Amino acid sequence: MSGEITTMSAGALAEAIRTRVLSSQEVVEAHLARIDEVNPTVNAIVSYAPEAAIAAAKERDRELAAGTIRGPLHGVPIAVKDLMDVAGLPTSHGSRIHAGRVATQDSVISGRLRDAGVVFVGKTNTPEFGAGSHTFNEVFGATRNPYDLDRSAGGSSGGASAAVTSGMLPFADGSDLGGSIRNPASFGNLVGLRPTAGRVASARPGNAWDPGSVLGALTRNVRDTALFLSVVSGPERRAPLAIDEDPALFLSIAPRPFAGARIAYSPDLGGLPLDPQVRAATAAAARLASELGAEVVEVDLDLSEADAVFETFRSLEFLDGHGDDVREQPDLVKKTVRDDVSWAAGIDAAQLVHAASAKTRLFRRMQALFEEYDMLLAPTVQVLPFPLDWEFPTEIDGVAMERYYTWQRSCSRITATAMPALSMPAAFSAEGLPIGVQFVGPYRGDRLLLEFALTWESAVADVMSRRPVLTAAEALV
Repeated sequence: MSGEITTMSAGALAEAIRTRVLSSQEVVEAHLARIDEVNPTVNAIVSYAPEAAIAAAKERDRELAAGTIRGPLHGVPIAVKDLMDVAGLPTSHGSRIHAGRVATQDSVISGRLRDAGVVFVGKTNTPEFGAGSHTFNEVFGATRNPYDLDRSAGGSSGGASAAVTSGMLPFADGSDLGGSIRNPASFGNLVGLRPTAGRVASARPGNAWDPGSVLGALTRNVRDTALFLSVVSGPERRAPLAIDEDPALFLSIAPRPFAGARIAYSPDLGGLPLDPQVRAATAAAARLASELGAEVVEVDLDLSEADAVFETFRSLEFLDGHGDDVREQPDLVKKTVRDDVSWAAGIDAAQLVHAASAKTRLFRRMQALFEEYDMLLAPTVQVLPFPLDWEFPTEIDGVAMERYYTWQRSCSRITATAMPALSMPAAFSAEGLPIGVQFVGPYRGDRLLLEFALTWESAVADVMSRRPVLTAAEALV
């Protein structure tokens, strides 16, 4: 039964616990057993706290027996990305500077999950300060892709992706600046939503007015993403961009038919280089959308200013968040983060003003696109999951990458527009590696994306059901 439990969706587990078909203790212990089985090699879960998790699960069962249900995720296990605080667990940020520092209170997202009744089993691995879309650091090491242990799980939510993909967690939170939910979703054959900024509020330090970095989810199905949003969305007085809409709107999603829809299709998001198998899979996805009844129109998107917008504001975020670390303890900060801070220090007022104006132009240009089309279809990631020992891809299809994150531009160009985006499974490569496609919707169109995704999920059910076969023996090879 333990193996069956770890294949169940978060929604199904919550229902089974609520109706006492399963106890929280049974559910948590099954996931802890799966963690013990495969995590020593996959390395997705860090700051592991099995004893505290079992104690919390027993408490959830006592509460349920007394007629108390904390919330819609009562007794369901989760681990939170190691950039967000969970009271009583370390928030190491993958950094030697912060390694082992125990949080004294919950972040907003962790507090909402706790209020919903979850059981925290630990944290999920992330690159140092979440920098880069390959999950490795000098505190916990690298996270491996469960589909090929010699490949990257992506990042920065790579630990979350690998844990959900391999059955260590039913679902997980993630954060996305330049693709940190969408890239690992593609690498892990998962649903990965980058919501509209403010949909999932945060009270983290830094520029609360910047819509770049957002919080979202990684799941094995669309309804679990909707369930997650129903729990963690909603206004927050410390978050000026927080969206004041009832989170329950995500509980009533229904499949939205592709028939009659108009879909803009961008095969390369403004001329980006792609791995040939990614290009072929994206074209096949466009054909499938057409077969499902949509009018699919290839469009020539003007994203010429997106790279400057993203890279300017990203650098400023790293200067704000980690400038002191670089100045005070440079030997404990990896070179790529030092580079980020250095690039930010070179930005002058004219560049900043231009980037701010360009961000507005991009937003309005995309909103105009969505007056004609329901959504945009594009590749999620430009490459297949790459070798674990690479720091990052240095070239794509013969084109050199200038910086450590420029291979992610298929995601970061969408970030620059401020539109919500959803990575959905689409295909597998000849080597058996997952390939996702990206659906982009209008501003605050998160529910619309999920409803179209329900239809897409049915159409690619064979792809989505292809989970990695990973046992303890295989993990140790």
